[in-house]
Amino acid sequence: MKRKLTYLAAVLVLVLTGCKTTDNQLSQQEKNEGWELLFNGTNLNGWHDYNGDSLTGPWSVENGTIKAEGHGDDLNGYIVTEKKYDNFILSWDWRISKGGNSGMLYHVVQDKKYEVPYLTGPEYQIIDDINFPQPLEEWQKCAADYAMYLPDKAKMKVNPAGEWNTSKIVFDNGEVEYWINGKRIIAFEAWTTDWYSRKAAGKWKNAPDYGLSPTGVICLQDHGYPAWFKNIKIKVLEKKMKEE
Repeated sequence: MKRKLTYLAAVLVLVLTGCKTTDNQLSQQEKNEGWELLFNGTNLNGWHDYNGDSLTGPWSVENGTIKAEGHGDDLNGYIVTEKKYDNFILSWDWRISKGGNSGMLYHVVQDKKYEVPYLTGPEYQIIDDINFPQPLEEWQKCAADYAMYLPDKAKMKVNPAGEWNTSKIVFDNGEVEYWINGKRIIAFEAWTTDWYSRKAAGKWKNAPDYGLSPTGVICLQDHGYPAWFKNIKIKVLEKKMKEE
């Protein structure tokens, strides 16, 4: 009986070990489903400065994470993917420093006429609401579609600064969802009358090309505070033809 229990314990250890997920790697199922990694855990291959062709900004790899060093500002400190994406599911883990501010942008257009990526790309806001040094408007708070759509606070559970969170953006032919820690907290449709009304009434009223591009690069923001990212992965979704 003792030998049998020992054998069962060994099997249990193997099963549990096999269930462990390794950071910055895809499971076989994810590979079969078409996911791709945007960060390999070792280097920043596949990323470069916004509107640049190399990586010179305040970013590094630290213990299997992409680290924003915290030296960026409004005009500098953005890195983007080499590839463009239109319809996708984008998932990543992140943690922010106390009082920190960062963001994940998508559909960013690289062109010298746009000084910063947020003039074209929508942003999933990443910020420490509790300890940020200045008062925040609701549209500036964590997990907002920055300056456009607010998250459902009743569904949100955001782990505090220094702890990991998991976020997801779904962009499916204009149908958009934002998720945090397993909960969908925003859902809207891009380019509708409501969308254009919000754009015209707020921060983007003088940014004529904001949010209009159906494709673009993914962008990470160093906004003057350390932040860490890992397990950044994306699954391309099928582009649907519009009905005539």
